[in-house]
Amino acid sequence: MQETVKLLIDMVLHLDRYLAEMSATLGGWTYVILFVVIFCETGLIITPFLPGDSLLFAVGALVAVKESQLNLTLMFILLLVAAVIGDAVNYAVGRKIGPRVFRSEQSRLLNRQHLLRAQKFYSKHGGKAIFLARFLPIVRTFAPFVAGVGHMNYARFWLFNVSGAICWVGLFLVGGYLFGNVPVVKRNFHLVILGIIFVSTLPVVIEWYRARRGGVEEDDPSEIPANPQQ
Repeated sequence: MQETVKLLIDMVLHLDRYLAEMSATLGGWTYVILFVVIFCETGLIITPFLPGDSLLFAVGALVAVKESQLNLTLMFILLLVAAVIGDAVNYAVGRKIGPRVFRSEQSRLLNRQHLLRAQKFYSKHGGKAIFLARFLPIVRTFAPFVAGVGHMNYARFWLFNVSGAICWVGLFLVGGYLFGNVPVVKRNFHLVILGIIFVSTLPVVIEWYRARRGGVEEDDPSEIPANPQQ
């Protein structure tokens, strides 16, 4: 178990190296694998641990290397589609399963506390939560599910889903493409990845700390907005 954890940490910190090896070995299949990873990270509430922001940045850096023979436009389109479909599937599952998931005290597959925090974020920001959550790990995975549970108007969900995906994928993928191979970044790529993880998770950590310090009770799972119009 410890060896597996060490391997996962090493893969996250050295995404550039692992992605380069994968691209060299698998060629065009790299597109498929990355599509699946982004889809699962956004579309399956049982895989919120998968890399998102850091992976997009590392992929952008890889595409910029001529030897990879990967195309930026094609990569952007595929990962954008993966992110949009992922949220759409997540929404559909949440709408079908309903609030009973929140009332389940124990689950081997779902983290109820993650669900409740996503619900709180969704209740606070309304429909905009789908857009904003794109830039928040964990919340990104659970927000569309919560929107489905709350029966958010699908047209509004689609608007925030697509616009959020365009900004999220575009920002990190193009950012990696432009800056990932700058010598100082390339030499300290693991520190850049840590920085991305730190900045992206900081709002979640701050919110958790405030809740702990203030003794804020978890939201009532039954109080899920039916159709927020914010």
